Amino acid sequence: MKVLVTGANGHLGFNLVKELLKSEHSVRASIRSLEDTQNVERLKSLGAVEVVEANLDRQDQLTAAMEGIDLLFHVAAVYSYTAGKEQEIIDGSLKGIENAFYAAHAAKVKKTVLTSSVVTLPLTEPGAPPSDENDWTDDTRVPYLKAKTEGEKLAWHIAKDKKLEMVSVLPGAIGGPGFAKNTPTIDILEAMMMGAMRFGVLDIDFAYIDVRDVVSAHILAGEKDCEGRFIACSNSSPTFRDIIETMHRIDPKIPLPMMTMPNFMFGAMGFFDKFNQFVMGTPSIVNPELLATIKGKSWNFSNKRIKETLGWQPQISLEQSLRDTLEEIKNLKGQT
Repeated sequence: MKVLVTGANGHLGFNLVKELLKSEHSVRASIRSLEDTQNVERLKSLGAVEVVEANLDRQDQLTAAMEGIDLLFHVAAVYSYTAGKEQEIIDGSLKGIENAFYAAHAAKVKKTVLTSSVVTLPLTEPGAPPSDENDWTDDTRVPYLKAKTEGEKLAWHIAKDKKLEMVSVLPGAIGGPGFAKNTPTIDILEAMMMGAMRFGVLDIDFAYIDVRDVVSAHILAGEKDCEGRFIACSNSSPTFRDIIETMHRIDPKIPLPMMTMPNFMFGAMGFFDKFNQFVMGTPSIVNPELLATIKGKSWNFSNKRIKETLGWQPQISLEQSLRDTLEEIKNLKGQT
């Protein structure tokens, strides 16, 4: 098949292009600008990939990029929790999806796989049944959560209106190798690596999944005769303590938390985040809206449908994924 991957220079997009080439698909990869020679060469290093320019706010470029395409993987999005980028995050998602889907319709693309996220699903109370593909969050105070939720809903609306064949994949927080710069997920892991939680860690979980498992979910969703939404998450969400203890086994230099912090200290996480940035230079990993969203809740999702319908199973262990992620972080920083 002739395949287009938007956002091909991102963490997921790059790994998806890599795997599609192994599967002997004819792959076209779109990025914002061909003047970014570093991204162009990085993608071309993967093999016989056609790299094209398709900015998400340029429907003409997107339409040209989709000429002759059978299968579209719309991966491109603004992944950020950074203050000051709220409207950019929302506009980037909604306008990007609108332009991409209308371009796909104009180019008669046979099928589209949209990369959504588990953040479009409601978090649950501890001990409650997991959320599944029938559920939608109504807590969108965090701009990124709003962008992903409204973006996916818009995609389904356009797909229905234009009679486009579409599926969506809802991954958790993506780790693993193959990123050229940090995402918010990688920022959290790097902060842990640098000791941001050595004095204490909150008893909260994290919907972590390896990028290679997310890639396999996308390819199955694209190649199989299927419809609807598919949650691509691990069988259980590790806690922050689980993650740090696993990282410590991989690299004993990574400090273990001295304690599990009581829940009443949850609100102090923002203070510790700023303190760690100032003292240790760690990445910022929280903001007040995000803390309010996750307080007292669990990242609890069912991957039953994707297993039963697509035959997907997560293959990469937490330890292997974190090992590869830490190695990538060190490589980017020029550490050994």
